[in-house]
Amino acid sequence: MPLCLLVGAGYAALQYSAQAPWSPRLNYALAALRLAVVSFLCFLLLAPFVKITTTRTEAPTVVLAVDNSQSVELFTPKPVLSQATTGLARLAETLRAKGFTVETRTLTPTPGRPARLDSLRFAAPATDLDQLLAGTREAYDGRNLAGVVLVSDGLVNQGRSPVYSAFNFPIYGVAVGDTIPKKDLRLTGLTYNRVAFSGNRFPIEAELSFVGFAGGAATVELRDGNRVLDSRRVAMPAGRRRVRTAFEITAPAPGKRRYEVRVVPQAGEFTELNNARTAFIEIVKGKLRVLLAGAAPHPDLKALRAAILANDNFDLTLALPGVAPLKAPADFDVAILHQLPAQGGLGNEILAQVKARRTPALYIIGAQSDLPAYNRLGTGLTIQPRGAQTDEVTPLPNPGFARFATDEESARRFAAYPPAPVPFGDLRLGAGAEAALWQQVGRVPTQKPLLVFGGPPDARQATLLTDGSWQWRLSEAVEHDDRPEAYDRLIIRTLQLLTQNANKKRLDVYPTQDAFGTQDDVTLGAETYNAVFERLYNQKIDLTLTDAQQQVRRFSFANPEDGSPLHLGPLPAGLYRYQARATLGGQAQQDVGELVVQAQPLEALESRADHNLLAQLARRSGSRLYYPTQFDKLAQDILQANYKPVISAEEDLKDLINLKWIFFVILAFLTVEWAVRKYSGSV
Repeated sequence: MPLCLLVGAGYAALQYSAQAPWSPRLNYALAALRLAVVSFLCFLLLAPFVKITTTRTEAPTVVLAVDNSQSVELFTPKPVLSQATTGLARLAETLRAKGFTVETRTLTPTPGRPARLDSLRFAAPATDLDQLLAGTREAYDGRNLAGVVLVSDGLVNQGRSPVYSAFNFPIYGVAVGDTIPKKDLRLTGLTYNRVAFSGNRFPIEAELSFVGFAGGAATVELRDGNRVLDSRRVAMPAGRRRVRTAFEITAPAPGKRRYEVRVVPQAGEFTELNNARTAFIEIVKGKLRVLLAGAAPHPDLKALRAAILANDNFDLTLALPGVAPLKAPADFDVAILHQLPAQGGLGNEILAQVKARRTPALYIIGAQSDLPAYNRLGTGLTIQPRGAQTDEVTPLPNPGFARFATDEESARRFAAYPPAPVPFGDLRLGAGAEAALWQQVGRVPTQKPLLVFGGPPDARQATLLTDGSWQWRLSEAVEHDDRPEAYDRLIIRTLQLLTQNANKKRLDVYPTQDAFGTQDDVTLGAETYNAVFERLYNQKIDLTLTDAQQQVRRFSFANPEDGSPLHLGPLPAGLYRYQARATLGGQAQQDVGELVVQAQPLEALESRADHNLLAQLARRSGSRLYYPTQFDKLAQDILQANYKPVISAEEDLKDLINLKWIFFVILAFLTVEWAVRKYSGSV
C-alpha cells in the first residue's frame, strides 16, 4: 500500500508540479484527487477482497402435527375434542411468547398454505401417521426442530405403523379418542371373486364384527340397489367378536354389477356408518381359453401355468411337441408360445395353427428360439443378436405405458427380482409397438424393451425377452409368504390386454385399473387408429360420464403421444357408464364402457382409540404421553427442555474490483478533476 501511495504521489507531482493558471490551493486539491485515484487503481491491481459475515438466529420450532381424520371427530367426546383444540391454541400462544416458532401440519396439507388451528376440519378419510411424521422430518431437515406435538387417537388405517420408523426429534403425544369399546355392529370385510360367469352361482362372504351384542342375533341383507336379494339371521355367540356368513347368487347378464351387504341397525348401536360394504363384480360370458405351448419342458412353463390357474377366469391347455401334442382342431382366445418358433422347426405345427386362426399370442424368447423366424412374424419387435451373448436384467416398468398401471408395491417387487438372461444385440420397435417393461442392468435403467406389445389390432402379439421369469415367481413366493402377486398380475394383465379390442375398434377408451377408491384420481386411457389401424395421436375425444343417479359429467381431451391418461379426479362411490366420441379420418367413432369407484369407510371401521401407539412413539423419543387436560404441563415440559436458538454464520468473500459503486466513485473523481481543469484553464 505505501508503494501504491508512492506511485500516486509521483503521478500527481508530474501532473501538477508545473506552473498552473489557477491558484496554488486549487492545484493542491487537484493533485490530491489525482493521488487518490491513481493510488486506488494501483491498490486494485493487488486484488484486494472484502469478507462479509452474515449471522442468522433461528428460533426453535415446535410443530403441531394434528390427526384431522374423521375417526377423531366421530369417536372423541365433543367436550374432550373442544378441550384439545382450545389447548392447542393456548399452547401455541405460550410457546410463541417464549420465542418459539410454532407451525401446524395435518394429514391433508393444502399446497402453498400452512395449516391454521382456527380452521381445523376433521374430515380426512384415512389416517397415515407415518407419512405425517416422515413428511415433517423431511420438511424440517436441517432446521432447528425442537419437537413435534402429535395430537391423535392412535388409529392407523393407511401406510405402515409409525413405531417401525426412526424419527430424530422428540414426539410429545397428546391422546384423544375413546379407549372404551362402544356398542356397535360393523361389517369388517367382504370376500368375493371380482369376476363371475353369466349363469353360474358365485358366493359373497361377509365378516360381521360386534361389540356389546354378544348372545343376540343380527340380520344381514344382500341388496341389488333397493331390492333385497337374500337375508340371513346371524347368531352372535358370547365369547366371540366376529362371525361370518355367506350368500350365494346366480350371475346375471354380462356387465359390471354392484351388490351391497348390509347389517340391519339395532337399538343402542353407536354408529351406522360401518354397517354396509359394497361388492363390485364383473359378469363375463365365459372363461378365456389359453394355449400354453413350448418347444421343450422348461421351468417357465410351470411358473406360467401356476400364474394362470390362480385366476378362475381362464381355462388352460398345455402343449409340448412329442410330450403333449396339440389336438386338432383346437381354438383358443390367446396363446403363450414359449421359445416358439424354435430352432430345427420344433413345434411348427402348433405355430401354424396359431397363425392360421390369427390367435393373439405372447412369444417368450429363449435359448432355443429361432430369431430369424421370429423376426418374420411381424410382432412389432426385431431382434438382431450379437452372437450368443446375453444380458442379465430385471424388469423396470415403463411409466409411459398406459394400457395397464404398475402399482408401487409391484414395482418394488420387480426391483427385487433376480436377474434373468435376455439376448444381447439390437432391439428395434416397429410402428405402433410399445414397451410395457424396460430392461434394468444391475442398477442402471435402460431404454431397451423387455416386454413389448405390437402386431395388428385383430391379432395382437406380445414378446417377453427372457425365458428366466420362473426365477421371478419363485423368488417372490419365497419373500412374500408364497404370494407372488406381482408376477401373477403381470401375466394375467398381459393376457387380458392381448384379448382386448379384437373387434377392430378405432376408438378405444378404457379405465387404467380394475376399480378405483373414492380418494383415487380416476383415470382413463385412450387409443385411436386410422382406417388401416395405425395409431393416431392428439385426436379430440368427447367423453360423457353418467352415474347411477343419471347425473352427467362431460369432458373433452386429446390422447397425447406420451400416453398420459385423462384425469377425472376423485369421484363418489358407484358404478359409472361412459360414452366416448371422436371423428377419425372424417368418420364418427364411439366407444362405451364402465368403471367402478368403491367406497372405503376406513375411519368408521374402528372406534376404540389406540393410545398405546402414541405412548410408544413418545417413550422412544425420550418424551411421554399427555391428555387434553395436561396442555399446561406439556408447555412446561417443553420450556424446561431448554431448547436454544441456533446461531449460524455465513462468510462471503468478494473481490473489491467487482463492487460496481467503486467504479462510479472513481469516475466521479476523474470527472470532477476534468471539469475543474477545463473551467479554471479557460478563465
